[in-house]
Amino acid sequence: MRQRSQILLLGMAAALLYAAPLQAQDPPPPANPPADSPPPAKPKKNADNAAQSAPDQPTWDPQRAEKDLEVGKYYMKKGDVDAAIDRFEDATAAKPGYAVPYLYLGEAYEKKGKKKPAVKAYQRYLDLYPRAEDGDKIRKRIEKLNQEIDKEKKQIS
Repeated sequence: MRQRSQILLLGMAAALLYAAPLQAQDPPPPANPPADSPPPAKPKKNADNAAQSAPDQPTWDPQRAEKDLEVGKYYMKKGDVDAAIDRFEDATAAKPGYAVPYLYLGEAYEKKGKKKPAVKAYQRYLDLYPRAEDGDKIRKRIEKLNQEIDKEKKQIS
């Protein structure tokens, strides 16, 4: 008998829930915006990262860092260097002590022609991973980029 009353009670509760009117999460936009309001701002291309656009995202997130690396490498292969830089920067924010994103970030900056940020990223890679197998190669790249930076400074002066 008790079991029947519980089932009946659950059935009535379910009926009440389904009978309740459902409401939309967001109201529809107004048909005609007010005349005195400024036009909506255009979003900047690649201006956000995962932690900025979703404040509930943790700052330190190694899985997100790996995914950002994967997506960044895809963008590099595709030729979208700006998007790759954004992904690599997100990876450095998601896992700051991880050296690999700085290597890819340096490569992306170098491909973009931004020598100073490339040197900074490569140097951070070496700081985090001083015994890297490719350390000598990266040091030579840093030296070459610094020479190019100095050469450009002399041409400007």
